[in-house]
Amino acid sequence: MEKLNDFLEKLHVESPITLEEIPDIDLYMDQVIQMFENKFNASKRNEEEKVLTKTMINNYAKGKVFLPIKNKKYSKEHLMLISLIYQLKGSLSIKDIKDTLQGLNTKLLEENFQLDAFYQSYLTANAKNKELFKQELELRIEEIQEDEKYLEQVLLISSLVQMSNLYRRVAEKLVDELNNK
Repeated sequence: MEKLNDFLEKLHVESPITLEEIPDIDLYMDQVIQMFENKFNASKRNEEEKVLTKTMINNYAKGKVFLPIKNKKYSKEHLMLISLIYQLKGSLSIKDIKDTLQGLNTKLLEENFQLDAFYQSYLTANAKNKELFKQELELRIEEIQEDEKYLEQVLLISSLVQMSNLYRRVAEKLVDELNNK
């Protein structure tokens, strides 16, 4: 397999949108979409794939996955929540995402909750996860030794999919526990 750093570079595993990248002014939907497209365009698998669409945002709003919008504008809090949704949607259903974020939305509406501090903790965890991912991938590559490159890749794909499924199942179990509280 190619050198790991070159391979990871091709994945374009960008970090989530940082607090510094989120403007202090409210944005219209087209501006939100443009911001996400600019940030995550390189991570798309192909040109047809969309990072974020008006339909997606409208569905999140109608499904009450995030706070109600005001005057057709999205606040800094909305952008942080949409960023969380963007990351979660790769593994969880919209219902699971709604169940996961319901407590955050409630805290934002009913308490003096500072989403910035929570989001910064999320960004810190994300950065650590990327480093752990690199280490885990290196380990997987070292463990899989076959005479033929194709067979190595099939084993690596199978191994990675299994790990992904295990992590997804743990996340789903945690969502179920949130629902039972």
